[in-house]
Amino acid sequence: MSTAEEFETQPVSPNKLQSANTFAGSYAGEHVAGTEFVIGALFVSWGVGASDILLGLLLGNLLAVLTWGLVTAPIATDTRLTLYAYLEKIAGPGTIKLYSVINGILFCVLAGAMITVSASAVRVLFDIPPQVDWYPTDLRFVLVALGVGAVVVFMAVKGFEKLAAFAEICAPWMILMFIVGALVLLPTIVSATNGINSISSFTDFLNIASQSIWVDTDSGIGFWHVAAFAWVANLAMHGGMGDMTLLRFARYSRYGYFSALGMFIGHYLAWICAGIMGAGAAILLNTTIVALDPGSVAFQALGTCGIIAVIIAGWTTSNPTIYRAGLAFSSLNKKWGRTKVTVVVGIVTTIIACFPFVFSQLLGFVGIMGLMMAPVGAVIVAEHWLFPRIGFTRYWSKYKGNTTNYAAIITWLSSLAVSYLLETSGTLHLFFILIPIWIFATLLYCGLAYAMGAKNTYSEQALAESAEVERKSIEADYLKKLESKKETLQKESLSVMTRGAFIVSYLALFVCACLGIFSFINQDIELVRIWLIVPTLIYFVTATFAYLQKSKVAHDEPSADTLEQELAASKY
Repeated sequence: MSTAEEFETQPVSPNKLQSANTFAGSYAGEHVAGTEFVIGALFVSWGVGASDILLGLLLGNLLAVLTWGLVTAPIATDTRLTLYAYLEKIAGPGTIKLYSVINGILFCVLAGAMITVSASAVRVLFDIPPQVDWYPTDLRFVLVALGVGAVVVFMAVKGFEKLAAFAEICAPWMILMFIVGALVLLPTIVSATNGINSISSFTDFLNIASQSIWVDTDSGIGFWHVAAFAWVANLAMHGGMGDMTLLRFARYSRYGYFSALGMFIGHYLAWICAGIMGAGAAILLNTTIVALDPGSVAFQALGTCGIIAVIIAGWTTSNPTIYRAGLAFSSLNKKWGRTKVTVVVGIVTTIIACFPFVFSQLLGFVGIMGLMMAPVGAVIVAEHWLFPRIGFTRYWSKYKGNTTNYAAIITWLSSLAVSYLLETSGTLHLFFILIPIWIFATLLYCGLAYAMGAKNTYSEQALAESAEVERKSIEADYLKKLESKKETLQKESLSVMTRGAFIVSYLALFVCACLGIFSFINQDIELVRIWLIVPTLIYFVTATFAYLQKSKVAHDEPSADTLEQELAASKY
């Protein structure tokens, strides 16, 4: 997809909508990330009990998936617009300028954390000491971070389709690396746990986890804190509507539920496995878990493959995050263009990545970022769904000719002020502010919008609604023809070589899993550290070849020349 086809200000055309596999790979790739090593380790340092971790993450991640599936995806696929383009329709260019600057900066910091995580793996190769302070203590780490950042920016410039392809190939292997890493280091933790010599049941695992991994220290943080954090960890993407930017490419809104692959594999399984790896690495190195960076943890478990895993995990998350930041800043001035803006944003992000504080303070940052974006999400949801049901006019501020929707901007800033007061006064923990602030923002915006003219009717309204109905009708026709064509394509078999590549790639993953199991059974860490690289290289070569061959078949889907002519003739 060329940069001209990223649809920064226009609805995505039907022939550019992506398949289910794209979003399955994208969510699994983005949320099985290098930062999972950081968050998994920090859970260990929180002093939260094992049962609170296991059950709290289950509930919190379920709430996150439901938010993506029931709120974000339906609005994204209904409008086919980026968050910034849609917010501009609702709140005006005056509001979007302030929002885009703040949102873009937050995404830069978040992407910087991912690049820092990847750099923490590369620095192992150069024997650079772990960087866990607020600032870098070795010039070589700065150079490594700059190099990693350059690769990430290059990928982000390529656009959504290339990012999704990269994630789709990497995701299965990444998931497996977390599992194998946990298996490899579990025997180390067992040997350090009093009264237990082996794991023969889930009860044994819970006993080990409670004594040597997630040790309850009566820190005051428990089940509800864990559940709330799991929900708000990606609040900027779902509740804050940031993933409209990605999900606008989804053929159907149900693709939002593919976020479950990211949440229950990345933010459940990977966080748990990362906690196990972190605890095991700390035992092996005779240190505390907070003194280790992701590169140290992964290298202890997986050797060279651990370094590769952390590098790729950082890339698969920082790439789409910089892509989002580029869209945020490009919305400030249409003449700038997404590509140029993304390069500038990437440079700034890479500089930020040179300072390790961006991942050492990650838990607090993602909570603050989510709560800063949540009131805007509440405004969008209210205007998109609630207004038509209560007799208000959607886009009323635009119809009035306002450059700034003061009801929206007052709601946002007031919500931020209330959130700050609730948190600093000790009334509510940071992770518990979401629900009250969402309700507050919704009620305040509806009240202000009513007072400022949302209840009125406008002459432009009927014309805009008619154009939107026409656009959706063209899209529905295209998708119907596409489904019919897919049935024909599915009957066509792939070439023998392509099918063979798929089989070999699956076998390579199977061998990776077997190495982890044998290492666990035989308590032999070196088995994985030495030999895991072989099936890993085989997997990436064969999986990439198979993906490219499969893509050729996918490109034979209906070109929709007739539909494109209709789109060109239409007003959208």
